[in-house]
Amino acid sequence: MSDWLRTPFCERFAVRYPIVQTGMGWVSGAHLTAATSAAGGLGILAAVTLDEDAMVGAVAKVRARTDAPFGVNLRPDQPDLPRRLDVLAESRVPVVSFAGGPPAAVIERVHAAGLLCVVTVGKPRHAEKMVDAGADALIAQGGEGGGHTGDIATTLLLPAVLDVVAGRVPVLAAGGFADGRGLAAALAWGADGVAMGTRFLLTRESRVPEAVKRRYLAAGLSDTLVSDAFDGMPMRVLRTEAVGDLTTRPLLRRLLEAPRQAAQVRRITGQSWLDVVREGLRLRRREGLSLERTARAAQAPLLIRSALVEGDDVRGLLPTGQVAGAITDLPGVAELIERIVAEARRAGVRFTGVESGVDA
Repeated sequence: MSDWLRTPFCERFAVRYPIVQTGMGWVSGAHLTAATSAAGGLGILAAVTLDEDAMVGAVAKVRARTDAPFGVNLRPDQPDLPRRLDVLAESRVPVVSFAGGPPAAVIERVHAAGLLCVVTVGKPRHAEKMVDAGADALIAQGGEGGGHTGDIATTLLLPAVLDVVAGRVPVLAAGGFADGRGLAAALAWGADGVAMGTRFLLTRESRVPEAVKRRYLAAGLSDTLVSDAFDGMPMRVLRTEAVGDLTTRPLLRRLLEAPRQAAQVRRITGQSWLDVVREGLRLRRREGLSLERTARAAQAPLLIRSALVEGDDVRGLLPTGQVAGAITDLPGVAELIERIVAEARRAGVRFTGVESGVDA
């Protein structure tokens, strides 16, 4: 009996289940990534906020916990990207993911290193561009998604992206998914699986402080908002005390704080001052940001780190998908994935007539 849950994504990326844990900055560390991959999904290690040595160390920790495939999330405009790709190839990491669309030359460089490239898109035209550039799989993230997100609902974005891609590469659905019913629905639409962030943040293996996890669990479906006030780009976060402060803080104060915050980011990521300045200028040109918005962009990563690493859920930012309002528990990753698969099989009876298939 064939297994309808074993999609082309599973075959291409050598995983048991079409479930991806996204590369959430400050959240998707070695422990969570390894647990996801060991349980049959594709875990993605967040490395944008790590310097090269820390990335190498985190990759080694994942490798020590599982021999299953996993990925590493990077930024396509990182100054040291070529060197990092070579390091990942030497470490036998098979997948690199990007939250923003990389140029074709970057994808070619990924392939030259022997890695597969997964790109997150928020518009159909971006999907078409990324497939033409050579991406090996896409994550279509609807506006319900957490962190930086678009304005098209998953229910509209996913079928539009699938029409544009026309089966050339696997497409995963993201934004609003937390259980097996969502996985079954995504497959019924024609997707090859789902990618989830908030659901994996709220697991036992996630190293987010327990008090912060409880803040997420207490949220309702209407307790998030999307604003570009934090770093100049639309970001979905929980409504907290920090949100009001950031949107009303005087301009002069924000500008004066920017150099100190940029210095902190530089120390964390291992960038040189020249890299920091170049990155700021690229951001201003690419997004058309004012000096004030660029200053906010330097602040946002630290505010997120303050909450998700240091546990300050009052002054820190809490990126989240809208689906946080539908999550009520903190399961282990293996338990969560098995539960999602079982729920999907039960839900799939309605359109496949098959309750269970053959596990890979």
